[in-house]
Amino acid sequence: MLSQSIWWSSIVLEVFLLTRGVSGRLIFRYPAFYGYISFVLAQSIFRSFVHRWSEELYSSVYWTTEFLGLILGCWIVFEIYRVALAAYPGTAKMARKILLFLFVLALAKADVALWSDPRLLAETTALQMERALRTVQAIAIVALVTVFASYSIPFGRNLRGILLGYGLFIAERVICLAFVPVAGKDFWFYAYSASYLVALGLWLGYLWSYQVIPEAENAQLERDYQLIMTTTQRRLQEARGQLRKAVRL
Repeated sequence: MLSQSIWWSSIVLEVFLLTRGVSGRLIFRYPAFYGYISFVLAQSIFRSFVHRWSEELYSSVYWTTEFLGLILGCWIVFEIYRVALAAYPGTAKMARKILLFLFVLALAKADVALWSDPRLLAETTALQMERALRTVQAIAIVALVTVFASYSIPFGRNLRGILLGYGLFIAERVICLAFVPVAGKDFWFYAYSASYLVALGLWLGYLWSYQVIPEAENAQLERDYQLIMTTTQRRLQEARGQLRKAVRL
């Protein structure tokens, strides 16, 4: 009964959130975020129909849609960085490369686990992959918040809401994946489901209408990026010069 109540509540909040996103044209400003919400809504309804129609097919459908949702969740992190660092093109470019490397590394780690033992259950492999990717997402969110707090850079109401809701959802999921054994519908199952409800409530409140992101007056972040890049390029040139001398000897 409780799980059904949570499921229906999530459906209703997702519909409201998408409706406000379309009417407020926020869907065009945060396409990855609203694409993720649309996918989760369609996924929930589709899974419900499949479960009633064929329980044997449900497992394959569940883990396939779970993987697709996980990839879309990673795309939300890229969008958060894109919007947050729009005023800092150099820093944004470096952040995208680092994020892409970390996500590819996490996927590679999960693939290695599968290839090392092909007899691993699909569920075990999927959970390992989710654990790796969710951990990278959590690290990326904490890093961005830390940088913005250090440089006193404002997020803006809409982006702050996305960060709060998604950060809460990711934090709870990482705790479950890292410390809670896979089990049935225990406390942590309902806590995970409830955290998504709280996230939906936060998103609905913070994304009720579009709010302009305050212009950042602190350009120190981009100056620090340029300094790091200049120092790195100089050291690479020195290393190449030393390598040439060693080869000639």
